[in-house]
Amino acid sequence: MVKSDFTEGSVPRKLLHFSLPILFSNLLQASLLLITGLWVGNLLGSAAFAAVTVATTIMVVLLAFIMGVNNATLTVFAQLKGANNQAEISSYLSAFTILLTVLSLVIGLAGYFFTEALLALLNTPASISVAAKQYLQIMFIGSLFLTGYNFIGSLLRAFGDSRTPLYFVLLATVLTAVLNPLFIVGFNLGLAGAAWAMILAQTMAFIYSLFYLSGRPGAGLPAFRLQWPKLSEIRTILQLGVPSGIQMIVIYAGMAVILWMVNGFGEDVVAGFGAAQRLDNIVLLPALALGSAVNAMAAQNIGANKWARVAQISKVGIIYNLVVMIFFVVLLFIWAEPLVKLFISDEEGVAFGVSYLRTIALFYPFIGLNFILNGVVRGAGAMFQILALNIISLWLLRVPLAYWMISLYGESGIALGIGISFLISSLFSVAYYRWGGWRSKQLFA
Repeated sequence: MVKSDFTEGSVPRKLLHFSLPILFSNLLQASLLLITGLWVGNLLGSAAFAAVTVATTIMVVLLAFIMGVNNATLTVFAQLKGANNQAEISSYLSAFTILLTVLSLVIGLAGYFFTEALLALLNTPASISVAAKQYLQIMFIGSLFLTGYNFIGSLLRAFGDSRTPLYFVLLATVLTAVLNPLFIVGFNLGLAGAAWAMILAQTMAFIYSLFYLSGRPGAGLPAFRLQWPKLSEIRTILQLGVPSGIQMIVIYAGMAVILWMVNGFGEDVVAGFGAAQRLDNIVLLPALALGSAVNAMAAQNIGANKWARVAQISKVGIIYNLVVMIFFVVLLFIWAEPLVKLFISDEEGVAFGVSYLRTIALFYPFIGLNFILNGVVRGAGAMFQILALNIISLWLLRVPLAYWMISLYGESGIALGIGISFLISSLFSVAYYRWGGWRSKQLFA
């Protein structure tokens, strides 16, 4: 395992070297949906692509709590590594494994049986609801495998290894690219084939991650031994995991409400929005990678009580974010149309997608700033505070502003409302980072 100690050495160099594999992993993770979208859109048409867009939104909302608990992995194990507490690392490893397994099974089953109600809740157009239900139910079957290899990846990153998780995601991405046309056309499974291809790819990545860990005893992680979690461990995990999980639900539920608004404009706008969202998600990946990297780096230094380095990590992260986001603003103003046309070809859908991207791009630096500052605060374990900031961002700003802008400008107001919320919410993040009490947070006795 490639380990890194973030409590010493050059912060700019270590942040760059550590965040790049995370960025590539995130790009590949996004490519799983991107590749599926390309195959579905080109082989099955815009209606099938719109069905996948709606189904994917529901999937991430229901798995958001699990992903939030998994995000707590990074903070817990990075702080324990910074404090060099091997016994606690071993004990928490067992506790997280049990909790995430149970949550994955429960939410996967619930999502499978309540798919129709969830689609109706999102105001899904009747023309795509049957296809969306079929795709979604298959995806819920594989939720355990998706959670599994993401957990192992987060664990390795907490120890400073961002390269190995890249291999797990690479395997899943290659398999998705190969299996999609085979299952969709070769086996004549249609949209169900796209879902089965994704599930099989994620399952193989999970198996590979388990094989990797089992073949490397003593590579930086303590020997794994399943044991009943201690009360103090459950309390710590819940203190971090519950607000982090709710935070993810808040984020994705807010996105689902936005999609509900978009669905009201019909199939063409839904398809254009889906194409723009996939590109939008890719553009934001560098900021997400930097946020994840500063989370791990800050947590190790907080565990080692090196606060001067924490401040330095914040400054370097902000500078990197501005450089990358400004680059993407220029890129999207030039290439928005041909990029949207990679997914869809109908004139109205493309026009909406291009307009959305060129508007939202102006606000990318502000959402990137949120990722950096919230990542540092998350490294201290101040999850309830991050939850409060996200509630403000999504429910007090983004959803009302999007609704307001839509009422004024129609479909063109969607991107404008979301973008303005990015700007205002970044001011809240800066204020809390500067004057909030996150530095006094203490996870372990």
